[in-house]
Amino acid sequence: MGFVPTFYFGIQNFRVSSTAEKIRDIARRAAEARGLEFVHAEIAGTKRNAVVRVFVDRSGGITIDDCGELSRDIEAVLDEVDIIPSAYVLEVSSPGLERELYSIDDFRKFTGKNARVKISEEIDGRKSFKGTIEGVDGETVLFRDRSVGEVSFLYSAVVKANLVYDVADDLKKG
Repeated sequence: MGFVPTFYFGIQNFRVSSTAEKIRDIARRAAEARGLEFVHAEIAGTKRNAVVRVFVDRSGGITIDDCGELSRDIEAVLDEVDIIPSAYVLEVSSPGLERELYSIDDFRKFTGKNARVKISEEIDGRKSFKGTIEGVDGETVLFRDRSVGEVSFLYSAVVKANLVYDVADDLKKG
């Protein structure tokens, strides 16, 4: 009676993934309609108290009004299609100065910027690197680490990556 077939877990994960994909699609369309760049969306919290986080950006940054208007747009669609059957909290915000890099296109976009990257496979005994994104060649990220110099790794090996805000760089510009 306590036996649960293995395939059940796969189906459950599929439903979560499917819901997350629908939310990303809704958020992407709403952001694009407002002239915003859709960065990422995720579901956190529990089934009964879900938190839907949507990150958007625009050249020059976004305002609180942008977030509020987009939040109302997304919420109207989420409530209409009822893909989150329980109560949820919707958070719409900028990805921040130290934004995560969610795709290989993010690495292309932020070439020349400082970043922190963690990969799944060791390079010279290390899995974590901090330095500058040098570029992308096909599916390979070219990176200059502050300690070991140039390294390259497949994007598929990236576990987590984010930009690193450097106040000194900002002061040089001003």
